[in-house]
Amino acid sequence: MVELLPLSDITPLAVEDILDAAFGADRFGRTAYRLRQGMDAIPALSFAAVEDGELVGTIQCWPVAHHAPDGSATPLVMVGPVAVRPDVQRGGHGRLLMAHMLEAAETAADGALMMIGDPEYYGRFFGFAADATGAWNLPGPYEKHRLLARAVNGHGLPTGAGMIGPR
Repeated sequence: MVELLPLSDITPLAVEDILDAAFGADRFGRTAYRLRQGMDAIPALSFAAVEDGELVGTIQCWPVAHHAPDGSATPLVMVGPVAVRPDVQRGGHGRLLMAHMLEAAETAADGALMMIGDPEYYGRFFGFAADATGAWNLPGPYEKHRLLARAVNGHGLPTGAGMIGPR
């Protein structure tokens, strides 16, 4: 049986081990890491999946913003990484973590959600789309079709050009 816990209940080293196993030790060079560098994850939206006493997956969310050319900033919540231990991938742990986070986001998110991810998967199962993100930019390389967003908790998506960055 899988137990979902606040990520803060898990030792940081165990979280780093899952992230290394899922994404490799070179993950720090990715654009998503640049976006959240120096920030703390949002505790109310970051969770761990524990099965038989072992950490098998994590999800983290981060406070970012859409910075428009006119200087205005719209708060967003960046979803990810969603990491599952390689030996248990395809067992539903990632979906369970995403569903749990989305449920929490309906009351705890202080902005719409955004992520860099597979549009077919995150669109089909979780309602993320690239429709509103075409004029958004990130501080590093990314594939435009993988920049996804979703309204949540009454927070709509910013429209128009803007750079996604720290709040």
